[in-house]
Amino acid sequence: MSVKTVIGAVIIAIASASAAAQSKDPAATPGIDKRQEVQQKRIDQGVQSGQLNQKEAARLERRQERIEKMEDKAKADGVVTQQERKKLHHAQNQESRRIHHERHDRQHAKK
Repeated sequence: MSVKTVIGAVIIAIASASAAAQSKDPAATPGIDKRQEVQQKRIDQGVQSGQLNQKEAARLERRQERIEKMEDKAKADGVVTQQERKKLHHAQNQESRRIHHERHDRQHAKK
């Protein structure tokens, strides 16, 4: 499967989960939380396999933390609007691409 196909499937799954969650609690973001978890696992796997060096991993983790802060800010008023969700998904899409790029470049951790 191509990366675009996988990313597309993830986006569709998140969008449907987001729509279902929104009807219950306007501040709930289970799809965003799950995606953060998956992306963190991808970073951890990259470090373990040697595909990511420490500098790359640290940079990717800082960016993940930035998305978490964006999410916290969106939740602060008790409602995560569609526009805020769209921004969060966009940021996660960018980070997903960065993780893929960093894991597949020619830089590797020293063994």
